[in-house]
Amino acid sequence: MPWLSILMGVSVLGALGVAFVKNDKLAKQATLAVSLVVMVLTIVMTVQFSPNGDRFQFAETYDWIPAFGVHYAVAVDGVALVLILLSAILVPIVVLASWHDAEAGKRSVRTYFALLLVLEAMMIGVFAATDVFLFYVFFEAMLIPMYFMIGSYGGAQRSYAAVKFLLYSLFGGLLMLVAVIALYVVADKGTFLFPQLIGAITDPTTQKWLFLGFFIAFAIKAPLWPFHTWLPDAAAQAPAGAAVLLVGVLDKVGTYGMLRFCLELFPEASAWATPVVMTLAVIGIVYGAVVAIGQTDIKRLIAYTSISHFGFIAMGVFAMTQNSMTGSALYMVNHGFSTGALFLIAGFLIYRRGSHFIADYGGVQKVAPILAGTFLVAGLSGLSLPGLSPFVSEFLVLVGTFEKHAVFAVIAATGVVLAAIYILWMYQRTMNGPTAESVQTMPDLNSRERWVVGPLVALIIVLGFFPKPLLDVINPSVKETVTNVSVTTPAAVAKEGQ
Repeated sequence: MPWLSILMGVSVLGALGVAFVKNDKLAKQATLAVSLVVMVLTIVMTVQFSPNGDRFQFAETYDWIPAFGVHYAVAVDGVALVLILLSAILVPIVVLASWHDAEAGKRSVRTYFALLLVLEAMMIGVFAATDVFLFYVFFEAMLIPMYFMIGSYGGAQRSYAAVKFLLYSLFGGLLMLVAVIALYVVADKGTFLFPQLIGAITDPTTQKWLFLGFFIAFAIKAPLWPFHTWLPDAAAQAPAGAAVLLVGVLDKVGTYGMLRFCLELFPEASAWATPVVMTLAVIGIVYGAVVAIGQTDIKRLIAYTSISHFGFIAMGVFAMTQNSMTGSALYMVNHGFSTGALFLIAGFLIYRRGSHFIADYGGVQKVAPILAGTFLVAGLSGLSLPGLSPFVSEFLVLVGTFEKHAVFAVIAATGVVLAAIYILWMYQRTMNGPTAESVQTMPDLNSRERWVVGPLVALIIVLGFFPKPLLDVINPSVKETVTNVSVTTPAAVAKEGQ
């Protein structure tokens, strides 16, 4: 059964249907229904995935441009599968959370929700693509719906943020396009199929140049310090739902690309670049955390925390141990749920008060205890509190990195301490203390908003105590990656169910 094509097809057809619906309420309901169908189908597909079977499953390969060896080729391994599952779960939550986001925008409500479904199809496609050229097409196509969602429905500086996001991404995409074409020519395989290109480039110098083309594009997308400057503006100006998909899913394409393409296509170049990449990652961990502490805007603070988290993910990828890479893959999923919850609850808070600034709040927990409680859980997950899902990911990354790069792991661990400062201080200033006059009549979360936040909080808690199902899916794929990059797996491996 062509599961992946069905998932993308349902989203695209749903977007077309929503675009032509004239009633705004019906457009929202249709979008929610389509996204729920995609989520259910993705869960059914996930259940049918065999962790101990072939690495790439649900494979489809069709000739697309035969003259250049381009195929429509999609399949998933464990890492791609959990990221597609993340996308499919987040989209209906975002749709429900964004019920009123488009009402103040320049474009119609139905356009906004149609863009959400188009973006979902692109996200599924980019993680599923096993043809490098097809991956590049989805990599670039994702920019279009997100650009319009930020530029037309965002905050006061939405145009600046959208253009900055687009220009950075297009620059990275251009470098990647050059590298993709060069990979095709130099490999001389007559195909862009990823499995056939593994091991095709043997010259060390060629590997380094091609690696740089891919890596810079992925570093911008992630974003990794110092390519990060577009993210705080884009996340702060985007509607809360769009910010969730931007930081929770789209940015993961960068770290996924590092794990999938940089390491396996250019293993020697990846080993050569490891000291530099690890240094950039550690700087990003500390820099993102320190700058987050000084932020006065809630959404910009959350954006800077993500820069710190992406440093952990990139560090784990390039530490190249079983533990670290497993932790990075799991971190991509857990960060999506954790940061998604933070952005959405912050969005509900801002919608009520009409201000992004932390100083305009205070004592919210006295008038809106459920909002404050869920914000606390999401915040504690952001600082990787034991018992919440990001802890397992961060622990595996640090342990795996320590096995080969102890100094980097020790420095990175300071990010854990700094995270406690920026999260708890933000919570204290907004939720504790005397109730500010401007929030004394603030309503608590309504039923729709509870349905938005509830599943995310539940996932954060459940995966914090029981990450085994995800680890069972991720581990075989990571072991295959370790084998392909010719790295000896350390004796201390990630224990399933840890």
